[in-house]
Amino acid sequence: MTFIKDKLKHVKAFVFDIDGVLSSDTSPLNEEGDPVRTANVKDGYALRNALNMGYHIAIITGGAIERVRLRYEKLGVPHIYMGVRDKLQPLHDFMEKAGVTEEEVLYMGDDLIDFQIMSTIGVPTCPLDAVHEIKEISLYISDKKGGEGCVRDIVEQVMRAQGTWVNEKSYYWRSI
Repeated sequence: MTFIKDKLKHVKAFVFDIDGVLSSDTSPLNEEGDPVRTANVKDGYALRNALNMGYHIAIITGGAIERVRLRYEKLGVPHIYMGVRDKLQPLHDFMEKAGVTEEEVLYMGDDLIDFQIMSTIGVPTCPLDAVHEIKEISLYISDKKGGEGCVRDIVEQVMRAQGTWVNEKSYYWRSI
């Protein structure tokens, strides 16, 4: 376990998928037949706390539901890539804008669409209910399922490893 803890100390940026990571992998359908995404408030708090401490965060998803964009914009996530087919192009765009290397990026994904990007970055992680192939390449598998706090789990672990989880900004919703 020392290996993963050492890797977490070098993370400067987080990248997350939506479906099956920040949202449950099962969703009711709306009138148009589109899935209704869920959002975990503790995941949201962890993202806000990380942003307040200067971590870079991006969302890269194949989905294109505007309410999802609004949710993460309201949290302050500056890099949101939606409707993506090939996740490597937005990853490289994000890394250039954030000024980080592949080794400094933690990605959490849950399904085969995430395989290529997870094989590229330094810290591949996944929720408990990720598919087998993704679990095989992950350095860390959360004990939480997608949409049920897996993002909070990994963000908190990174920030604790770096001594930034509890800080003067942790008690406020917006950055100060």
